[in-house]
Amino acid sequence: MSRTVTVGLDGSSESRAAAEWAAREAKLRGLAVRLVHVWEPVPEPMAQAPLLGVETQQHWSERIPREAAEGLRLRHPGVDVTVDHVDGRPGEVLTRVAQDAELLVLGSRGLSGLGGFLVGSVGQDVVAHTEVPVVLVRAGEQAADEHDMDPAGIPSAATRFRPVVLGLDTDSPDDTVITFAFEEAARRVTPLRVVHAWNPPPYFAYGLQADSQLNTEPGKQEAAALAEVLHRWKEKYPAVEVVEESGWGSPAIRLVDASREASLVVVGRRIRRSPLGTHIGPVTHAVLHHSTAPVAVIAHD
Repeated sequence: MSRTVTVGLDGSSESRAAAEWAAREAKLRGLAVRLVHVWEPVPEPMAQAPLLGVETQQHWSERIPREAAEGLRLRHPGVDVTVDHVDGRPGEVLTRVAQDAELLVLGSRGLSGLGGFLVGSVGQDVVAHTEVPVVLVRAGEQAADEHDMDPAGIPSAATRFRPVVLGLDTDSPDDTVITFAFEEAARRVTPLRVVHAWNPPPYFAYGLQADSQLNTEPGKQEAAALAEVLHRWKEKYPAVEVVEESGWGSPAIRLVDASREASLVVVGRRIRRSPLGTHIGPVTHAVLHHSTAPVAVIAHD
């Protein structure tokens, strides 16, 4: 099967936003979009009810992806859109179909008043068990949200993309995560903003006074470590402008703050082979729930 940008579609506003994002990403990559609608059979007692039965469910399971596909073809001419209906549990099905995808895109509900995500149990389960990149897109996400304002201060999809943000741990940098971030920045012709957070020396925590050289030395060392990690990547992607940000504090808070001016946030997830539990990691978990931009989670060993 040819590689696709695959979307989990259930007819919700968040899944429709995910489908729109997937179509825009597919155009950047020159790939097709595959809409996957999972039909979870209703229990037998409910199947006998006139308004909840098999025929009603089948009608909507066919109508939702068909209408979504027709809309995508109209709004994104040139992007090939296919539809698949699959029976089973959503988390299991989406994890399985992702194996044939270049990228899996899911929707997440917005947190009213907080501007972040509400990642449901299915989304968390898929992120934790899928080894291809997974992108979470917030309900209401628009193309203009990923671009700079126009000169008049009006949202526009015709202006330059906002930066791609990469969360990077210099102690264990992973090539897969870094490559994904550089590629996304290159596709968007936008800067890559690399955010690195580190813990301050113990005397910060105890409130002890230290001379200015001691205060600045850890910061210099961390900034140098970040520059060293990124050196070969900047040589490999000379067209990508790289903005390096190294500071002490919580990496999750720094990434969430950076997401407000980002077109995409890229974070990693270490692969764990245990079938039990949702192994996402605390930083990635926090970013998934509070980022205001789409989040790409990249699994790595």
